[in-house]
Amino acid sequence: MRSYVYVKQTIDFLMALIGMIVLWPIFLIIAIAIKTSSKGPILFKQKRLGKNKLEFNILKFRTMRTDTPQDMPTHLLEDPDFFITKIGKFLRKTSLDELPQIINILKGEMSIVGPRPALWNQYDLIAERDKYGANDIKPGLTGWAQINGRDELPNIVKAEYDGFYVKNKSVVLDVKVFLKTIFKVSTANGIVEGGKLYDKTTENNLTN
Repeated sequence: MRSYVYVKQTIDFLMALIGMIVLWPIFLIIAIAIKTSSKGPILFKQKRLGKNKLEFNILKFRTMRTDTPQDMPTHLLEDPDFFITKIGKFLRKTSLDELPQIINILKGEMSIVGPRPALWNQYDLIAERDKYGANDIKPGLTGWAQINGRDELPNIVKAEYDGFYVKNKSVVLDVKVFLKTIFKVSTANGIVEGGKLYDKTTENNLTN
């Protein structure tokens, strides 16, 4: 287990560093597009829970107006489209808004693969994750739950997926999650902006 943790930390840092070097032109283009198309900062910071439920600020490219209700998951807003900017719609659809989390990985606050960091006030999700020890490891840029449903999963099922990852985490599983994430992002599957869309057949994927 110690060897896995060491290997994972090394891979996280190296991949994040390479990502920053390779993707900086995309960072620059997105930053200019955000700054010239809407009022507000380029980056969006939000309080999330990290390893052992320690708080940290997750970084994203800003995709919403500055008057958007704070600390509320977008899919729970009554009319998300009202708050999402034009460039924000593209960034969210392509998941490019998540790129600044490479910085969180370099700082050691996140991993590439792990449970997605919960909002500090998502008490139900946090409580469910406690049952599986999912709050005791670093959160990830992507995770087992994200490749099996993303936004449409209810918290109880999302926590079960996170628990499966905690129980079975390995380099092989991390690679599997990473590769499947690329496919999910390319098809925009599981993204819900307003309301919930949940297919109970996803429960059958817990042991896939």
